[in-house]
Amino acid sequence: MQTELSTQLGVEHAVFGFTPFPAVAAAISRAGGFGVLGAVRYTAPDDLKRDLDWIEAHVDGKPYGLDVVMPAKKVEGVSETDVEAMIPEGHRDFVRDTLAKHGVPELAEGEAAGWRITGWMEQVARSQLDVAFDYPIRLLANALGSPPADVVARAHDHDVLVAALAGSARHARKHRDAGIDVVVAQGYEAGGHTGEIASMVLVPEVVEAVDPLPVLAAGGIGSGRQAAAALALGAQGVWLGSVWLTTSEADLHSPALTRKLLAAGSGDTVRSRALTGKPARQLRTEWTDAWDDPEGPGTLPMPLQGLLVAEAVSRIQKYEVDPLLGTPVGQIVGRMNEVRSVQAVFDDLTRGFERAVDRVNRIAGRSGQ
Repeated sequence: MQTELSTQLGVEHAVFGFTPFPAVAAAISRAGGFGVLGAVRYTAPDDLKRDLDWIEAHVDGKPYGLDVVMPAKKVEGVSETDVEAMIPEGHRDFVRDTLAKHGVPELAEGEAAGWRITGWMEQVARSQLDVAFDYPIRLLANALGSPPADVVARAHDHDVLVAALAGSARHARKHRDAGIDVVVAQGYEAGGHTGEIASMVLVPEVVEAVDPLPVLAAGGIGSGRQAAAALALGAQGVWLGSVWLTTSEADLHSPALTRKLLAAGSGDTVRSRALTGKPARQLRTEWTDAWDDPEGPGTLPMPLQGLLVAEAVSRIQKYEVDPLLGTPVGQIVGRMNEVRSVQAVFDDLTRGFERAVDRVNRIAGRSGQ
């Protein structure tokens, strides 16, 4: 499963795996793919350094990358406290009432609220890059469009390719004009922040829009035959995220959430603004239903929504409150029916890819007779 891009990066298979878990990222690279560690949850540079040290020790010298969430436009002089003050009290009441309705316990006194969506902030994202460029990362991906021009230049100075996610051909052309090296065409089926165009339509549109830049296909991909289809559409590889959530190396810290993922079908997700304020595909739960209810207060714009619900999400996850418990995940969740190792996922991908290519070759051979 090799392409020009995978050869350039020195990987055996053109499979790029996004994950928040260092153990999964390292396993992806060891299996012959390209592991990409999501950095948005690292608000302390020392924590990111610790996990990059771990990856370095466990990746067997294979290449890997980092994914950040960095706005293209810089906002000066705005702190997290300033942003918190913009949250209406009525929305805070709605959170309290929803948690009380489901009997969600409070966190222990003095216990931190856990992960907060602050990686979008300029100073946090740049502190992540200050750490990352001390490591031999080969790719820097940005989930909020093109990163600032000075970041692109800095990455290139370190011989690091820059990738950006796009949900439309228009977005992709903006990335090309900003000097991006790789465009990730992320379809409607994908988990997390995603647009409204399905992968089958989006991928060839983006390939044509940015030619000759390499394009990776993302959204709804979890099998070898789908990877073969992506390459047939003109992509130079696939970008997978959701399929790693139920691998044995993943660390969800929640048996209940793992059970929900394994039981979910492809129709059990929803694009909701409940988590961050931007449309993000996730498991449909009573939490997303509450925020999407037209009789409710509605969600706040990013980043206010993420800051508003941070403690609530931590409480829901800690106490595994089943009706409210969810996570970003794509429609491919319907194929995630058992816990498997990253290597087992790769074995299935590569075998399925070979079978799909052989089948197309046979069909083409017959049609020529």
